Amino acid sequence: MEYCKVFLKPKKEESLLRFHPWIFSGAIQSIEGNPEEGDVVEVYGADQQFLATGHYQIGNIAIRILSFSQRAIDESFWLERVQTAYTLRKILRLAEVENNNTYRLIHGEGDNLPGLVIDIYAHTAVVQAHSVGMHRSRFQIAEALKTILGESLRNIYYKSETTLPYKANLENESGYLYGGNAEDIATENGLSFYVDWLKGQKTGFFVDQRENRSLLERYAKDRSVLNMFCYTGGFSFYAMRGGAKLVHSVDSSARAIALTNKNVELNFPGDSRHEAYAEDAFKFLKEMGQNYDLIILDPPAFAKHKNVLRNALQGYRKLNAVAFEKIRPGGILFTFSCSQVVSKEQFRLAVFSAAAQSGRSVRILHQLTQPADHPINIYHPEGEYLKGLVLFVE
Repeated sequence: MEYCKVFLKPKKEESLLRFHPWIFSGAIQSIEGNPEEGDVVEVYGADQQFLATGHYQIGNIAIRILSFSQRAIDESFWLERVQTAYTLRKILRLAEVENNNTYRLIHGEGDNLPGLVIDIYAHTAVVQAHSVGMHRSRFQIAEALKTILGESLRNIYYKSETTLPYKANLENESGYLYGGNAEDIATENGLSFYVDWLKGQKTGFFVDQRENRSLLERYAKDRSVLNMFCYTGGFSFYAMRGGAKLVHSVDSSARAIALTNKNVELNFPGDSRHEAYAEDAFKFLKEMGQNYDLIILDPPAFAKHKNVLRNALQGYRKLNAVAFEKIRPGGILFTFSCSQVVSKEQFRLAVFSAAAQSGRSVRILHQLTQPADHPINIYHPEGEYLKGLVLFVE
């Protein structure tokens, strides 16, 4: 197949030679042909040497690289990439194992498929495109999933209404690409939960906190636990299995609280240790007493763009300062940032500033990140988005 050709300005090929998967619009000298957004293009240096193949798009990131070899982006390409990702998940003992049928199968640049996320919930794959190129490739991706996952796959749900570039003027095409009679209960580390991939956030559940939830379970015994920004209650039912004395879940979304209560009931029917509150997080924190000795702060991304970074860091300081003020002596704080534009150093500084403001003695027990099914491409450090600290507060 003939692809349009993109030529870079002199010396702008250096990042590609280091295998970085993005080309910015300012690096482009000229384009041979008239590619539409989402088309596959070939990239050449100023010396006319082939460099890479990728999806063309309008915006600051002009091309997302699919391959550094000159090849067709066809059925065999998608089969190869999905198979490689699936094999890794089997190596990680996440796929095809007892007590777990929930994991991330494709994590964008981390799986050499920039702009694509696929989460597996039991027999359903939820596909999310973050680029027009992946949107236009969704049917080929679905066929690759069916071939590789076989009979274990009964549904493919496409959910990209909130992730596609709004300037692309694409119609909302969320819906089933395959199947449609989906069982919405999945299993993670032996615990069950309902997944709302139709109307829930992201793909329906935050798979990236699986290992951090397991760590929390080890600290929960006989503690009074507060799970802020609980969404569908993941940390809450891990805390309950860990032997927590009581667990309170808080989220501003009444829909999330309803799903949290369903998930707790699914795993611990009739258990009186759990209560849930649909309230604003900052309001709840300010008004609560010193009732908790284990607090989880897992807020949504405070900063999705660099132009709001300063406000985001202030938000993290403010949030953690209240937690340091209110947590009981000997308490443990799990605190997170999922903002990609906030670095580990910036997040840590925000938390340290909050600790200093409180005057409490604080020690780091663990430094947390995303799990192995959210791999970080070594050539794309921007992929390290989840930061967390576990702190002991005297």
